[in-house]
Amino acid sequence: MKNQLVFATNNVHKLEEVQFKVGDVFKIISLNDIGCHEDIAETGITLEENASIKSQYINKKYSLNCFADDTGLEIKALNNQPGVYSARYSGSRDFKHNIDLVLLKMRDITDRTARFRTVVSLIIDEKETLFEGIVNGKIRETPTGKDGFGYDPIFEPDGYDVTFAEMRLEEKNRISHRGLAMEKLIEFLKGI
Repeated sequence: MKNQLVFATNNVHKLEEVQFKVGDVFKIISLNDIGCHEDIAETGITLEENASIKSQYINKKYSLNCFADDTGLEIKALNNQPGVYSARYSGSRDFKHNIDLVLLKMRDITDRTARFRTVVSLIIDEKETLFEGIVNGKIRETPTGKDGFGYDPIFEPDGYDVTFAEMRLEEKNRISHRGLAMEKLIEFLKGI
C-alpha cells in the first residue's frame, strides 16, 4: 500500500487536524492535490451516506485509495439537528449564520446536551470500511474562543470548561470526534 491517501476535502483545517493526528504514518493529500475541483454533492440523509458518496466518487473517478468524512452536530433538544445538515443549517455555509441560528433556537432551552459525530468512509483497493467518532458535550449560550472552525466556539466537551475553539489543536485532536474516528482508521491501516 502506498504511504499516501486522498482525503476528500479542501478544508485546510480538517487537513491540518488529520495530518497532525496521522503524523508520518502516511501523507494526506487533498482534492486540490489530485486536481479535483468538482463540488461533490452531499445528497445523503445520513452522515454515513454522505461520507460514502464522497469516497466512492474519488475512488471511482481517480482510482485512488481515499477517505472522506461527514460530521454533524447533534443537539438533543433540537431532535438531533442540525445533524447531517450542519454545514448548511442556516441555508448558508457561513458558520456564523449557522451558530446564530442554533443559539436562537436554543434561547429558552435549558437542556443543552449535544454531541459531535463523525463518520469516516475509507476505500482501500475498492473495499469500503466505516469508522465513527463521538464526543459528548453541551452548547454554550455565547460563542467563545478563536481557534477551530464550524461550531467549535459554542461546543463545550464533557469534562472541560472551555469550548473546542479555546483548545490547542493537540488537545482538541486528542478528544475530538474526528480525532477518535481517525484513530480507528489509523489502527485499521496499520493492520493492513
